[in-house]
Amino acid sequence: MRDAKRPVSRHIDDNRRELRRIFAGCDDVVFEHFRFGARFEAEALVVYCKPLVQKMDHNILRTVLNDLVVVSEGEKPLKLKNVTQFFEYRGPSSRPYRVLDDYESVAGGVLAGKTVLFFDTWDKALAFDFYHVERRNVLEPANEVVIYGPRESTVEDLEKNIAMLRLRLPNPNFKVNIHRAGEHTKTRFMIAYLDDKVNRAALAELERRIEAMPRTELLDVSYLRSFIEDAVYSPFPQYRNTERPDVAVSALLEGKILLMADGSNTIYIAPTLFYELFQSPEDYYQRTIIASLIRVMRMIAFFIALTLPSFYIALTTFHPELIPTDLLLTILDAREGIPFPALVEAALMQFFFELLREAGVRLPRPIGSAVSIFGALIVGESAIQAGISSPIMIVVIALTGIASFSLPHYALAISLRILVFPLMLLATLWGGFGLMVGLIFIFLHLASLRSLGEPYLSPLAPFRPLQWTDVFILAPLRVRKKLAGGDYYSGKPDAGKGR
Repeated sequence: MRDAKRPVSRHIDDNRRELRRIFAGCDDVVFEHFRFGARFEAEALVVYCKPLVQKMDHNILRTVLNDLVVVSEGEKPLKLKNVTQFFEYRGPSSRPYRVLDDYESVAGGVLAGKTVLFFDTWDKALAFDFYHVERRNVLEPANEVVIYGPRESTVEDLEKNIAMLRLRLPNPNFKVNIHRAGEHTKTRFMIAYLDDKVNRAALAELERRIEAMPRTELLDVSYLRSFIEDAVYSPFPQYRNTERPDVAVSALLEGKILLMADGSNTIYIAPTLFYELFQSPEDYYQRTIIASLIRVMRMIAFFIALTLPSFYIALTTFHPELIPTDLLLTILDAREGIPFPALVEAALMQFFFELLREAGVRLPRPIGSAVSIFGALIVGESAIQAGISSPIMIVVIALTGIASFSLPHYALAISLRILVFPLMLLATLWGGFGLMVGLIFIFLHLASLRSLGEPYLSPLAPFRPLQWTDVFILAPLRVRKKLAGGDYYSGKPDAGKGR
């Protein structure tokens, strides 16, 4: 689009030639020439991108020119000077419009679904909004299914997503800043926060990182992650994602910042702390004791998914004396004839289990679950019959997988799938000592992580006991409110303050 910033010409033929040059090869851009007025003395040009607009009426000018009764006098010749002044000085119109004065704005408007109107002898253009593209309707969340609570999900339309948040948070302190990224895609993305609760230090840090972000084409909000994460090579997610408006609003009330992009239904929440990855939206719609027990169960499942294979290898290889005699004899009998050491056996079964899990995700939904279930049964039974694996190892790997499925955030489960292999290697080399060394390194890594400057293990490290009412267990709302010093929602005394 060379010379695209040139001003619009007064001559309609010049405008037509310039726009045809800009949109050369764009057969979906339509040019329509009109004459109007009592004696058809006025000339106009309409330019629009056909796939992005509603079905165009070839008499589109009728809608616009109906507003010109005030500047025409019956059947007398229409004075084009009066028409242009009417629009330039923002006369009343049945459709909202913008006045454009350069080719860059015109081209951008056409590609954004605007219908651009030129008048001869006027060096400006009018952009009317006839944008219409079919989008997915609001449905139930696919990845955050709950029994109780709202069932609305975000969609791939940024305006609809903002509207769903505004309906739940009709507050002028809810700020929405929209930016654009990409020289070619020009994707809109949004930074949203609650002005009276946001963590100011985290907001300033996020804005600084976005300003320093190199030019890149943004197809999804996740593309921003690699530019604003504190530790891009860490297996642990430093930003939480959701597709539920109620979760996004609750995060705003806790002083969090939201990131959304047009064309994506994912909302990223920052900063994210480690304990928040164990929380489910349904926790806050359940009774307190039920939600607390389920949350404790998730934490136990986390350690099972992380350490069970390596714990089994350490016990059978280095510490058989810790296993009850009857169980030890059963394990030895089951492993008789297995040609591989415990590490190779566990790594093979874990690898095949991961393949089945990926196959179940990638296959069409009606057959994906069936293939993964029957595949696991067939592979497990065949491995036992072939003498590749023992029944006890199949049980260990299956329990590890089930435990990872119980975690509410998929990104955290992926982290465990990565870490389980080095822990198995350490357990093979040094037994329980190696397993303990691996867990210590993981804890040190978690303690060193930050999310937009916020310590990842907060409120455990640094030690903030008043915020524990929503960590290991979920305290009643009145308790969280009391400890928060009157904060009606978050239960966090320093929500909204830079820390």
